[in-house]
Amino acid sequence: MRASPAEQAFLRQHWKRPLAPQGTPPERFSGLERSLAPADCGVCHPVQFAAWKTSAHARSMGPGITGQLVEMIKTDPAGARSCFTCHAPLAEQGPFARSGNGYGPNAALDPALQLQGVVCASCHVRGYQRFGPPRRDGSTGSRARRDTLPHNGATRTTAYLRSEFCASCHQFSRDGFALNGKLLENTFEEWRASPAARQGRQCQDCHMPDRQHLWRGIHDPEMVKSGIEIALEVSKTPVRPGDELTAAFTIRNTGVGHFFPTYVTPRVVVSMELLDASGGPIKGSRVEQGIGRDVPLDLSREIADTRIPPGGRFAFTYRRRLDEAAAQLSTKVTMYPDHFYTGFFESLLENGAGAGESHIRQALEGTRRSPFVVYERNIPLT
Repeated sequence: MRASPAEQAFLRQHWKRPLAPQGTPPERFSGLERSLAPADCGVCHPVQFAAWKTSAHARSMGPGITGQLVEMIKTDPAGARSCFTCHAPLAEQGPFARSGNGYGPNAALDPALQLQGVVCASCHVRGYQRFGPPRRDGSTGSRARRDTLPHNGATRTTAYLRSEFCASCHQFSRDGFALNGKLLENTFEEWRASPAARQGRQCQDCHMPDRQHLWRGIHDPEMVKSGIEIALEVSKTPVRPGDELTAAFTIRNTGVGHFFPTYVTPRVVVSMELLDASGGPIKGSRVEQGIGRDVPLDLSREIADTRIPPGGRFAFTYRRRLDEAAAQLSTKVTMYPDHFYTGFFESLLENGAGAGESHIRQALEGTRRSPFVVYERNIPLT
């Protein structure tokens, strides 16, 4: 199901960029009701707050982007402001605001809020009014007078249940930055063309199951495994020295509602090699295949695009004539969620990261810790 005209109208207003400052809160609001801090939202919404704290949204202003912004704010304020648009969307989070033809200090800035990323209010508060999805029973009306409810209750709309709600940050506009005719961020349009969209499956169904504020994605092993199917077929076993081994490997995108992976950051590496009787690799037998959108660090062009579209597959065949040492065929699929950023941060440090160097070093270490194995299988050959 796509967003209705009424839902689309709500979303255009709700995500009108840049977001306006909240303004003056109602006089009767307590300090808690006036607050935009996630921890204060968690006083009454502890389950949602606990989930949010574990999410990528809570880390969207992590050391990688804050380290870059230290210098960028001085040299390219317009570019820096564009980062805040999605990584810290509230007007109260940006260090500067538009002033005439340029930018000046932001009078609405809340320094304590700035580094908390995509906070609850990013999606749920406009002008100190609260907004959210229908109740679980589908109802949207107020059950009491608004002025008797905490923060005047909430305006409920089914727009929160549509993939279009996520498009504000997860889809570049048609005239946005593109390589080889393809937008750099195109996740929503990938979904629109997918079987998931035709089946009425929304982003929220996978990334916010049972309305949990988790937004699990490419960094989560179980989430990745749930969206793909892997098959490995070997021509025959046992084999003898001198025989040719043939192994067919396939990954199918059976459950991901967009390309796998969707962005330029991750890389999936499929590796196959022969092992000897002690489990050691046999020299010269290793073959690797990458799955991803390969671009240089300066984003100047697209080198290759081997991503798997929804419903599509990636396949290759391993062939090797065996010698006496070959005892096993080892196959492994490794996910590198931050592959691009690892190279990017290394390059920044090599060329001088400026005042943000300590943050960039911290971010680099994080990207180096993020890979995980999606699939691993050793097949005896003898």
